[in-house]
Amino acid sequence: MKEQSAKINSLKHVLFGSLIGTTIEFFDFYIYANAAVLVFPQLFFPGADSTNSTLESLATFSIAFLSRPLGSAFFGHFGDKVGRKVTLVAALLTMGISTVSIGFLPSYASIGILAPILLMLCRFGQGVGLGGEWGGAVLLAIENAPPHKRAWYGMFPQLGAPIGLLLSGGTFLLLTDNMSAEDFMDYGWRIPFIASSLLVIIGFYIRLKITETPAFENSKEEQHEVKIPFFTLLKSYKNQLIFGTFAAITTFLVFYLMTVFTLSWATSDLGFTKRDALLIQLFSVLFFALFIPVSALVADKIGRRKMLIYTTIAIAFFGFFFSYFLNSGSTFLVTAFVCMGMALMGFTYGPLGTFLSELFPTTVRYSGASLTFNMAGILGAAFAPMIAIWLASNYGLTYVGFYLVTAALISLVSLLVISKQEHKF
Repeated sequence: MKEQSAKINSLKHVLFGSLIGTTIEFFDFYIYANAAVLVFPQLFFPGADSTNSTLESLATFSIAFLSRPLGSAFFGHFGDKVGRKVTLVAALLTMGISTVSIGFLPSYASIGILAPILLMLCRFGQGVGLGGEWGGAVLLAIENAPPHKRAWYGMFPQLGAPIGLLLSGGTFLLLTDNMSAEDFMDYGWRIPFIASSLLVIIGFYIRLKITETPAFENSKEEQHEVKIPFFTLLKSYKNQLIFGTFAAITTFLVFYLMTVFTLSWATSDLGFTKRDALLIQLFSVLFFALFIPVSALVADKIGRRKMLIYTTIAIAFFGFFFSYFLNSGSTFLVTAFVCMGMALMGFTYGPLGTFLSELFPTTVRYSGASLTFNMAGILGAAFAPMIAIWLASNYGLTYVGFYLVTAALISLVSLLVISKQEHKF
């Protein structure tokens, strides 16, 4: 069975199959992030105070992070019991349907309070889908990888994040450049959400062509199966769940400070136009994408844990320069700041999927890796833009930097005390 799986799942199918799914998922996820800053405050949360409208919009942004662990538990259960392939297809469809539905939602002016309620429901569905997608995509890659190249294989689904961000930001930039502000607010913002259906169809087709991973097939043949993976995790792998979660919170926080918070702060308080802020963000994503494969290569040589420790220390130092760069008034320094942050994001994000997956055995790996990753999303990102805006508005940007430093110290301690055992693949 192992030989058959290896033959069917060629390197091209494995890496492209894991990359295409996360690209689609993160594209869907990030078009919501852009719209939550640029569009939704006016259309779904109208009010006299623009800051409160933005905060209410960003509150819906956090819903997906709260629902992601539910998706992890649900899809992780079936991913560990039934298989990676079927679960990945179902997660992709859940995310896709939720995203396309947003493109057809009426605004507050049309149906009142029901509009933000429906928006929150769709956002909930996005979170559930992404909660099941990420873990399966990472396992599809690393459970087909040779031992000395696990971080390299595992970084391919991670590349879906910057690619998805480039596609989403580029789409919004293209629309705002070629449409009047009135047309964009009227119907233009809907185009990316509805167009994502085409990407979902492509991803669905590719996922159907992939077979199960050798590690999962071998585990089934050896009858290594647990009745309820979630309960097994709580009973036997509590330390991995807890410290794995805290180890990953800085990854989420630095990313959403560099994207959602910076986009909002630059357009509302620093005087940047939406177009200029999006251009800076898109340029910085190139650094994110570049350093993901670099970090994977290094991580395969020195170890995933060491790579994350060194990067987390660098992020802690980076946090002390928040106010200096963003208060500089210089477009060059603001751009350099965001690029440095995204480069650090690439260094920490590249080996993260492999590191979290290696904490758990095959029988509970889907559930374990997904839960740690998505619980970290709640703690590190769900309310990060709101907290950062509140800190910056009330105490100044220096305290946003302290917020990042505190998270980095928590992650660093977790990385130092977490179990070093790597489980069989």
